[in-house]
Amino acid sequence: MPRINAFLKLGRDQGGSDIHLAVGTPPLIRLHGDLTPIKYRSLTAKEIEELIDEILDPVQKKIFASGHDLDFSYDDPETGRFRVNLFRKVNGIGACLRAIAPSIPSLHDLGLPPAVEKLLHSNQGMILVTGATGTGKSTTLASMIDWLNTNRRYNIITLEDPIEYVHKSNKSLVIQRSVGIHVDSFAAGLRDALREDPDVILVGELRDPETITMAMTAAETGHLVLGTLHTTSAVKTLDRIIDAMPTEQKSLAATFLAQHLKGVISQKLVRTSDGRNRKAILEIMINNSAIASLILNGKVFQIPSSLQTGREQGMQLMDQALLEALQNKEIDPDDAYLHATDKKQFQRYVSNPDLLPQINLAIT
Repeated sequence: MPRINAFLKLGRDQGGSDIHLAVGTPPLIRLHGDLTPIKYRSLTAKEIEELIDEILDPVQKKIFASGHDLDFSYDDPETGRFRVNLFRKVNGIGACLRAIAPSIPSLHDLGLPPAVEKLLHSNQGMILVTGATGTGKSTTLASMIDWLNTNRRYNIITLEDPIEYVHKSNKSLVIQRSVGIHVDSFAAGLRDALREDPDVILVGELRDPETITMAMTAAETGHLVLGTLHTTSAVKTLDRIIDAMPTEQKSLAATFLAQHLKGVISQKLVRTSDGRNRKAILEIMINNSAIASLILNGKVFQIPSSLQTGREQGMQLMDQALLEALQNKEIDPDDAYLHATDKKQFQRYVSNPDLLPQINLAIT
């Protein structure tokens, strides 16, 4: 049994989302958003190397020895499944191991709004799930794929780096491919997927212009494309896609978004009111004629006003979603305040006065 399993099992049993191994500190668990050390001695560089070496296969050892970072999945009957990122830093190697839930949560389990399922009724176009690292994008996408797998007879191809949740084909055929193992890159995987009779393609990350262009092509040619970006709002997502393209292609990108983008889901994880968990809070943009017109006319900055007034269509700003969850006593008021954009409307809920702006009462 690999010795690292003891730390992984402890982290999972305590409800941690990530386990961190770093030289000079004990193993750390991210618990409800905060890093907490395990009661253990500080790890040396040699100890971490030995712990990690036990779970690498020969190919992975060769890749890491060549100086590259390494992303892979570790699955063990005793500890469950983990997504692993292995890297080098100043004083040795480090690792982050993300715990993957043993079963895929449903959209209902995650408490996602009905608008998310409504988007999945589209049979072509692009749906984007965005957010900072560690905000649950992969879990939301897994739930969306699971809904399609349960309710539609599709050929679903996923391109992931690495594969996190493992899907078993239900009504749909689900083919999962890992970048670096089954395909060389997301762009290469997309080119291959278009020859494999897909109905739905999941792209783990739209990380470069080539991948974005290939994903656009797939959406334009009658496929449903799900993808992610590390952006924190609908406006920033649209700006990122347009800005990523060469100057001569920016107008084409805007036209594509106006015509084929179905919606953008931007999410954050906010501590629940009891402090024992975190809840996904979503900003939702659903493309309609008004939003399409703003995109085409270069007025993306006006989209928040459309989201604010589009509640009947399922749209909402992040601050609206935060305030609603706060009023329903689903999330911690101090955490809601920290995540809010317009903090004024959240000030009266804050329990920790140190978070509020300090008024200078000094007489000059």
